[in-house]
Amino acid sequence: MGMGKDLAEKYPIARHTFEETDEALGVKLSRLCFEGPEDQLRLTENTQPAILTVSVAAWRMLDEKGIRPTFLAGHSLGEYSAHVAAGTISFADAVRTVRNRGKYMQEAVPVGTGSMAAILGISPEAVSTVCSDAAQGEVCEPANINSPEQIVISGHTAAVERAAKLADEHGAKRAKVLSVSAPFHCSLMQPAQERLATDLQALRFSTPTTPVICNVDAAPVTAADAARDALVRQVTGSVKWNQSMQWLIAQGVQTFVEVGPGKVLCGLMRQIDRAKKCSNVEDDASLKKTVEYVAGQSA
Repeated sequence: MGMGKDLAEKYPIARHTFEETDEALGVKLSRLCFEGPEDQLRLTENTQPAILTVSVAAWRMLDEKGIRPTFLAGHSLGEYSAHVAAGTISFADAVRTVRNRGKYMQEAVPVGTGSMAAILGISPEAVSTVCSDAAQGEVCEPANINSPEQIVISGHTAAVERAAKLADEHGAKRAKVLSVSAPFHCSLMQPAQERLATDLQALRFSTPTTPVICNVDAAPVTAADAARDALVRQVTGSVKWNQSMQWLIAQGVQTFVEVGPGKVLCGLMRQIDRAKKCSNVEDDASLKKTVEYVAGQSA
């Protein structure tokens, strides 16, 4: 709890970001972020706009301090924050869209029908094989290719459980079914993708001012229509995070800054390339640390 509270209390631009969210949604999401209750905040239609708001607030703080990215990328929901930062879509439109995105994903599959599992320690190729072998006429697909050693799979509950068991037999360090509310980033999300496509079609997209590396292709998006299309395909497509980071590293990127709650992406970067520095911004202390670090890099 208290998500983003520290930044909102100390910085007007962060407070203003939360106020914009409340206005865009017509509900006090800021109160939910700062005070809870936790079970309400955990509902995906609240979680998604809450994470987006904290991420955009953190990005605006960095921007205000003159820290500008060469490239932008976001993991799943984070691709929306990246497009807000790139000026592709307005913040208010993004907040409303991700709230619906959460709702559509939740409603796409009856509770208990689908699940996800994290598989650690076997190659992406081995995971694909495990998914095909476990499917048996059901859906079982790689959903998040997070790092060379961490892949999350998604699909029908029984198929995902079969895949986790097979992964163990293939020598995975760990294969664990996750407690998630729906099987994200697989073909079971098709109904959500269709509903979201209608919403995105109605929004105004601009040319990104900074290239955004999209999840589905692990390639830069530099045009408005391509940005919209990538966000649509992302609902059923897998998040190619490992490939996206490898692409950025190949361009010579040395410093990565994660904005928003938690340090999950910094953790993944350690698995992708330990030599790269990753800093995060989620509260006042981490903001100061990151600003100091980036200033030192460019000095």
